[in-house]
Amino acid sequence: MNPTKLIGIILIAAGALGLTYGGFTYTKETTGLKLGPLELQVKEKETVTVPLILSAGAIALGVFLLVIRRK
Repeated sequence: MNPTKLIGIILIAAGALGLTYGGFTYTKETTGLKLGPLELQVKEKETVTVPLILSAGAIALGVFLLVIRRK
């Protein structure tokens, strides 16, 4: 399998996940207060939304990469 087809498959999978879930969340740890040896940690939950057009574009580009022929 050549790299172009592998990238196409990865783009299709990523686009399908983007369409299915619409985004992802992660937890970011920051130091809220540092006073000598005492430290206050703050955990913030961040959400990143994946636009619909980006997911559809990734699927379309992946299909295009699978379909083209290299000479």
